[in-house]
Amino acid sequence: MTEQRLSSETTGIPSQKDGGAPLLEIAQQPGAWREIAGRGDERAPAFLADILALADLRIILTGAGSSAFAGQIVAPALRRHLGHRVEAIPTTGIVANPAEHLERETPTLMVSFGRSGDSPESLATTRLADELVDRVWHLILCCDPDGELPRAHSGRADSLVVLMPQRTNDTGFAMTSSLTSMIVACLLLLGPADRASVGALADAAEHIAGRQQDIRTLAATKRTRFVYLGSGALEGLARESALKLLELTAGEVVTYFDSPLGFRHGPKSMLDSDTLVVVYVSTDEYTRRYDLDIIAEIRSQLGEDSVVVVGAGDNWGLPGLAGVGDSQAAVAYLVFAQYLALFTALEWGKTPDNPFPAGEVSRVVKGVTIHPMTSPGKDR
Repeated sequence: MTEQRLSSETTGIPSQKDGGAPLLEIAQQPGAWREIAGRGDERAPAFLADILALADLRIILTGAGSSAFAGQIVAPALRRHLGHRVEAIPTTGIVANPAEHLERETPTLMVSFGRSGDSPESLATTRLADELVDRVWHLILCCDPDGELPRAHSGRADSLVVLMPQRTNDTGFAMTSSLTSMIVACLLLLGPADRASVGALADAAEHIAGRQQDIRTLAATKRTRFVYLGSGALEGLARESALKLLELTAGEVVTYFDSPLGFRHGPKSMLDSDTLVVVYVSTDEYTRRYDLDIIAEIRSQLGEDSVVVVGAGDNWGLPGLAGVGDSQAAVAYLVFAQYLALFTALEWGKTPDNPFPAGEVSRVVKGVTIHPMTSPGKDR
């Protein structure tokens, strides 16, 4: 697939009522992942090698909204693969409480995820790190070369800007191909992913795309409550899945996320006959036992049709993912979540390109004031 964005006329995808840009952007993901895995970056290995050799290195994965959840998804894999301290901290948390999250004497690699790179907190976070951490390096993962964040860090010796294929700079309201492409790039640069495993993820995603009608049928039930459950990296996936559905239905549908074990401690009280529960099953044999327990428990309470199981030998088992950890499997599982959110939004009569035509929520957050760290007359 070329860099040129295909139009609805050339793809045969009609109007927004049938999915609009998001449908195209979800479908293009396998090709984008394969492209990312197949290209080389001459500067990346040299830039990262000396940094990753530091015994006391701390890695912060950061972003806002979906970009923050990208960090939660990849953190466990990076922690195991690198043997370093790896933390997913949203830019919104760092900007509001920098002293709680940034450590001056700890060498830090800050990995910033951003579709546009124009979110006000993104640039503020890297500036705060430059100011408050003595030794800090930046890895910028972005989809828009003209975004403020990549432009601010291009040419800096302490920064590496890695751009995704241009077509992944989603024009739809919700992040789809932009998010998964940045996750794939991060796992390739810092984690256990390689060309073969990314190919397996792409194959699994194409398997999901081939079952769009099944997902449309699921969405046609018009449930009013959706619960997404997953452990570890898959809890980050559950959180992103809940946000995607909430965004695209403009809040018409109630969504919730949790871990399978955590869900029993109070949140399970939200279950009713109009709830659909999606459980992302771990690739880890031990963790999977807890996933299967909650599946059996909820099915006994609500019935078989109220639980969708993704990632096991159930109805939504995905081929070719044996030996792939949860952080990587989550990339393929996300495609299911995206289609479900899109088709549910269509059932509710929403315009997927922009569920908020009055501008109550914008594609790139606006109206955020970045305050200086010190206020006149107040010591901190």
